[in-house]
Amino acid sequence: MSLVTFGETALRFSPPDGQRFETAREASIRVDGTASSVAATAGRLGADAQWLSKVPDTPLGRRVVAELHEFGLETEVVWADPDTGRQGLTFHEDADPPRAERLLQDRGDTAMATLTPGELPMGEIQNADVVFTSGATLSLSDTAADTTGALLRAAAGMRAFDLDFHPGLWDAEDALDALADLLPAVDTLFAAEEQVSAVFDTTGSPREVVHTLATEYDLTRVILTRSEYGAVAYHDGVIHEQDAIETSAVDEAGQHEAFIGATLQQLAAGADTDEALLHGVAAAALSRTLSGPLTPLEPSEVERLVDSQQSRRP
Repeated sequence: MSLVTFGETALRFSPPDGQRFETAREASIRVDGTASSVAATAGRLGADAQWLSKVPDTPLGRRVVAELHEFGLETEVVWADPDTGRQGLTFHEDADPPRAERLLQDRGDTAMATLTPGELPMGEIQNADVVFTSGATLSLSDTAADTTGALLRAAAGMRAFDLDFHPGLWDAEDALDALADLLPAVDTLFAAEEQVSAVFDTTGSPREVVHTLATEYDLTRVILTRSEYGAVAYHDGVIHEQDAIETSAVDEAGQHEAFIGATLQQLAAGADTDEALLHGVAAAALSRTLSGPLTPLEPSEVERLVDSQQSRRP
């Protein structure tokens, strides 16, 4: 099965654990993008996955693409003149309670914000079994939002979208307005529970929320991730629930994207919703044991974890 994703991938700078940027003397650099991480996870688990984007032809832009290639991800990028768009950056400070972690966004005037539909290979979009992008792409500019809608409407296969709402990129009112225009072009919506509360005017239990969103926006499938509580999905009038798999957390940065990548890989391969959710929570659990937003999952480890969970079922 083929999966095509598109969107911006930022460079993520992080000081050593327990340090702030204002005093740190060094920082690690990782790629950090929802669309690329989803494609990378799905690709490692067996999908024919590809990431499409517009990237500045600068050392920082080339750094992003090089790391994704090292990870084994196939890419198709439009190289932008540095004068027309920069490389997006994020700055992340990890922290233990009572101090809160901090994520600073520096993603204004990026190359991806200028992307138009004609710049990407439309054939890849039209022929893919699954096309995926996220709300972070919508937030970059009106041009990026229009392009996102055009590309999703051109897709013949499953059209999947992650809410991916970050207050540092835009506010909830603007996000809701943009989503009202976009969601008619979406089949499958993914969303983290806390982000749904921030953007949509919905109340009730997780089961009620996925039903409300599916009904209001005429979505085939809505999947809500709930961190340590697992996932809840609505599909064809049926509610599906999957508990999380308990693990010791090294880093939770990539668990949501790992869940989406594994779930989409399974759905595109013909798995039912319950089986797809189980693979999703297994991938998320393994992702939490690895460092960074882009995590190198091993397919055999995911399958072993899935098998162990299935063997416990009555």
